[in-house]
Amino acid sequence: MSDTLNGGTLNSDALDADTLDGSTERTALDVRADVRADARATARAERVEALVAAMTLDEKLAQLYGLWAGASADGAEVAPYQHDMETPPTLDELLPHGLGQLTRPFGTVPVDPALGALSLMRTQERIVAAGRFGIPAMAHDECLAGFAAWGATTYPVPLSWGASFDPALVREMAGAIGRDMRSVGLHQGLAPVLDVVRDARWGRVEETIGEDPYLVGTVATAYVQGLESAGIVATLKHFAGYAASRAGRNLAPVSMGARELADVVLPPFEMAVRESGVRSVMHAYNDIDGVPCAADGELLTELLRGTWGFEGTVVADYFGVGFLRTLHGVAADWGEAATMALGAGVDVELPTVKTFREPLRAAIAAGRLPEETVDRALRRVLTQKAGLGLLDPDWTPRPTALTDRGPGTHRHRDDPDTLRGSVTLDSPAHRDISRRLAERSVILLRNDGTLPLGGGPVTIAVIGPQAESPTAVLGCYSFPVHVGSQHPDTPAGIELPTLREALAAEFPGAEIVTALGTDISDDNDAAGSGGSSGADGIAEAVRLARGADVVIAALGDRAGLFGRGTSGEGCDAESLELPGRQRQLLDALLDACQETGTPLVVTLLAGRPYALGRAATGAAAVVQSFFPGQEGTPALAGVLSGRIEPSGRLPVSVPRLTGAQPSTYLAAPLARLTEVSNIDPTPDFAFGHGLSYTSFDWSELTVEAAGTARTDGTLELSFTVRNTGDRAGTEVVQLYLHDPVASVVQPVQRLIGYARVPLGPDERARVAVRVPADLASFTGRDGRRRVEPGALEMRLAASSADVRLTAAVTLTGPVRQVDHTRELHTVFTITHDTPRDATPKVRRRD
Repeated sequence: MSDTLNGGTLNSDALDADTLDGSTERTALDVRADVRADARATARAERVEALVAAMTLDEKLAQLYGLWAGASADGAEVAPYQHDMETPPTLDELLPHGLGQLTRPFGTVPVDPALGALSLMRTQERIVAAGRFGIPAMAHDECLAGFAAWGATTYPVPLSWGASFDPALVREMAGAIGRDMRSVGLHQGLAPVLDVVRDARWGRVEETIGEDPYLVGTVATAYVQGLESAGIVATLKHFAGYAASRAGRNLAPVSMGARELADVVLPPFEMAVRESGVRSVMHAYNDIDGVPCAADGELLTELLRGTWGFEGTVVADYFGVGFLRTLHGVAADWGEAATMALGAGVDVELPTVKTFREPLRAAIAAGRLPEETVDRALRRVLTQKAGLGLLDPDWTPRPTALTDRGPGTHRHRDDPDTLRGSVTLDSPAHRDISRRLAERSVILLRNDGTLPLGGGPVTIAVIGPQAESPTAVLGCYSFPVHVGSQHPDTPAGIELPTLREALAAEFPGAEIVTALGTDISDDNDAAGSGGSSGADGIAEAVRLARGADVVIAALGDRAGLFGRGTSGEGCDAESLELPGRQRQLLDALLDACQETGTPLVVTLLAGRPYALGRAATGAAAVVQSFFPGQEGTPALAGVLSGRIEPSGRLPVSVPRLTGAQPSTYLAAPLARLTEVSNIDPTPDFAFGHGLSYTSFDWSELTVEAAGTARTDGTLELSFTVRNTGDRAGTEVVQLYLHDPVASVVQPVQRLIGYARVPLGPDERARVAVRVPADLASFTGRDGRRRVEPGALEMRLAASSADVRLTAAVTLTGPVRQVDHTRELHTVFTITHDTPRDATPKVRRRD
């Protein structure tokens, strides 16, 4: 069986043989469908131009801003959300001129999904009826860890997407999220995050996909493809450089050279714009070398649109236009902030109108900005609405979730009491996707043979603050944390089994005992079941551990917002020490278990990597999971028992030192261990690392054409991977490029491709790899991307620190300039051994 992968993403050139029936002729029906589509597109374009010509300035501006309006819990119209950043206008004030956007109708307060859909529908009816042209608003919501609505499935956070190294599954997840959003009347989702981790102290690491641009780009592109396939406008964020802030502080200045920006920060965005069909981009809050992204025309217009060809809308990160005055100090007043942002290429002000209404109108009247700039943004907004069908004569505000379901239901279909509970956003199929992604993202970092636990010990002590916390698996942007935490009397709306409960289900014959030991944060330190705190709690935990057959340390983060957690937006870390007194608890458990000979298994439910100290080498096993969603604790328990074969890989390095930051594997030689510094930044566990319960052998490397290709050519190599163990497993093949001599300093190595290779016991697979020379390109001294001739190494590896096979290759010919049309992917073709009487089958797989 041969499988073709495009460096971790879908290879559009590979054809699934099952889909080919020998007939490729276009039918008359196909032709008529194309004609109708062309006619519809023409009519929509004409409608857009007619609207631009007919609208007053006030009506034009109204399409360029939003209103933060949460849905009503009783199905009534949405109400403006009162928040501490702005005092929003009312709908009555805005509607005579129309309204471009509705902000977070579901993600503001807990509301039954059916009644939220009803509330949004009634609001859209009012918006359409109030304006001269009957234009609906675009409604958007968050969808970073699932649709941010009460009762919706919560999925693993993006850092777990990266840990899965599985873009296909991420694409499937995004499609499910998008279909739920579309069913209740939404049009746009504010995801994914394409920031590349540069400093793990940054609070929003959990929202990222990892520390490597290629991994981030391929997984994020797959997410966008899934969301867009469901009819939801995806939004790339944060454009650009947001995660590279000084000292890992949220919304802090960014100081980086143009080369780091071009070679590390921008490639994921470029890949997504080229390959995903994305229709929206959100500017970042930060400045880069003194230029705020919200006012950077070179970034938002010249690069994004002029070079990459992006045709969608650029939306403001929340309050970001106003921040040009209040935080960046580059605008003297609200009108100047508006003209700077709109002129640079920001089309829509979110979440609520502040500068794009009265201040912008006054600035235009004063001649500070031509009305043509408003028309430019207006065309983009209306074109997007036209593409969604919002300008069509037959458009209806009624979403599919509220469509009649049979005879006799019409009269009561909009009755809140009848509708309540009728819409499900947490279906078994969606929970299954969440489960599979959680399972594939669990990473086995260390194992001395203790795991899997198999039939299970008699007594399991689960000790730590994550042992009995239902929300230990949830990230900052999951609804129960992001919104539900402000409504403690409202149930979560989904099942969230604790780790203790999941272990009890996984090991039904075992006695499960628990102790808190310490809380996650110092300001709320608590302890064991006795209710004592501090040292007493740790002492109680140690006492419990001494009587167990195995000890599971349940450690990690509490997600939150702006200091209310240890991970999440505005929850930056001073160091990569485990939060609170967890390190003291861990060391005490290590000492006790070494004395008694009891195995200590460290489990981490966290939003970032942490230094583990002695546990990195002294614990029997270490299992890492990054906020794996509502199915996370059963997935973790399944890995511990051996029911699930671990196949996750680290998307970020796990540091050895708590303060050796910023540090990622993507580093030049001088950023690594040297003889001229006493600090060794070598991580305890490297990017790409992850163990299995089986073993793999890599062999039989062959390199075509003596490993030589021109700078405009392709390198081809192949090798064999064999499962040498007695159980099925998945090896994650990673390809790194090492350029020993270049005209500018290069990282020691960088990921240029990867593939998941599932194998049964003693099964073999031949892996063929096609590497375009374009992937050796980098930004030269003149600021242009180039491929240079010379010697390279292609390192086939199980992690960035575990190279299994090395191919020495050479590029020949002249230095070659490349641009945004260059090839972006390594292509893997995987051929599994098949029985002699079986016929190999070619199919497309990602």
